[in-house]
Amino acid sequence: MTRIVSGFAGSLTLQVPKSGTRPTSDRVREAAFSALDARGEVHGARVLDLFAGSGALGLEAASRGASSVVLVERGAAAAQICRRNAAAVTKAAPASARPTVDVRATSVQSYLSGAAGPFDLVFVDPPYDVGDAELLDVLTALVPLLVPGATVCVERSTRTGEPALPDGLELTRRKDYGETALFWLTRTAH
Repeated sequence: MTRIVSGFAGSLTLQVPKSGTRPTSDRVREAAFSALDARGEVHGARVLDLFAGSGALGLEAASRGASSVVLVERGAAAAQICRRNAAAVTKAAPASARPTVDVRATSVQSYLSGAAGPFDLVFVDPPYDVGDAELLDVLTALVPLLVPGATVCVERSTRTGEPALPDGLELTRRKDYGETALFWLTRTAH
C-alpha cells in the first residue's frame, strides 16, 4: 500500500498501477522528504516528477506545501491513476493552500523538449532498466529548466552505480536504502 506520509494529505492512500511501475517505498519517501524539509526545499517549490508512476513523489511534495507539481508519466493507465491520486490530494488541501497539479501523459523526453519550467525540485525515478545513456539524455534536457541551486533527486538501483552527469549538475550526496539508491544533484550556477 502506498500512502502520503505527511502534510495536509498525510495518511491518504494512493492508487498504484497494477504493473509497469516500481513505487518508491514509504520509508524511502519519508527519508527523502525529511532531508528536503530540513533544508526548506519543498514549501512553495515548483516540482517536477518524471517517470511518475502513481505520482507518489510529486504528490508528497504537494501535500507538504509545494506550490505546483507536474507529473510526467507515459503509460496511459498509470497517467490515469496519477490524475485520480492528484484529485484526491488536491481535494484534501485547505482552500487557501491548494497546489496546482498537472498530469502529462507523455514520454519524459517529449515533455522536456517543450517544457517551460523553471523548476526548484525534480524527482527522476526511471524504471531500473533505463540505461545510463538514456538517463544522461534526460538529465541533460532537464538542466535548462532548473533554477540555480535546484535539487534533483534521482532514484536508481544500488547495482547501477552513480549516474553520469551533464554540465550544470553536480552530485552532492548519495544515500542507500536497501536496494534503492538516492542521488542528490544540485544545479550549479554556471
